[in-house]
Amino acid sequence: MLHPDTTVQWISEEIGCGIVATRDIPKGTITWVNDPLDRILSPQEVDALPAACRDTLMKYSYRNRHGDYVLCWDNTRFMNHSFKPNCITTAYNFELAVRDIRKGEELTNDYGSLNILEPFHACDEGCDRKTVYPDDLARHYADWDRQLEAAFESVNEVDQPLRDLLTAEQWETTGHIAGKRAPMDSILTCLHKA
Repeated sequence: MLHPDTTVQWISEEIGCGIVATRDIPKGTITWVNDPLDRILSPQEVDALPAACRDTLMKYSYRNRHGDYVLCWDNTRFMNHSFKPNCITTAYNFELAVRDIRKGEELTNDYGSLNILEPFHACDEGCDRKTVYPDDLARHYADWDRQLEAAFESVNEVDQPLRDLLTAEQWETTGHIAGKRAPMDSILTCLHKA
């Protein structure tokens, strides 16, 4: 489930629709949680789908560490890629805001962390990366881990509207990481090893 202080909005002709904050969302806020309504399909289930359904699934889903396809039931499917994302997925089935997100700003994540199957060229953001590759998670996890570790420090200091969607174990682990009583698991654990 996506953070409630967001809406779908037209971004541009090149990008299409995206997710925009309707209020300020501070660093350390959980911006998305994998919830029971999200649909998880095995590769075999995906292969059995009609072509039109399979094409839509490939556009709006991501692959988890097991190689299954996760289709989010809500507006999360409109979250766009950025090489400078303000949200990064964690090893705990939720995403964190890794910097303050201002009202009117688009929420983004880096598709390189989502076990994509094929490389694709993304919008030029004035950085060295121009293409998202299937092995980006293995290549960039250390940078994403650093950003996540800094964001975890603020988890207990900000409002968490999605808190009730985390299991007791997820929240306890999150608290231990935020309080520096336990190390954070690397985002690299999200890598699907084919």
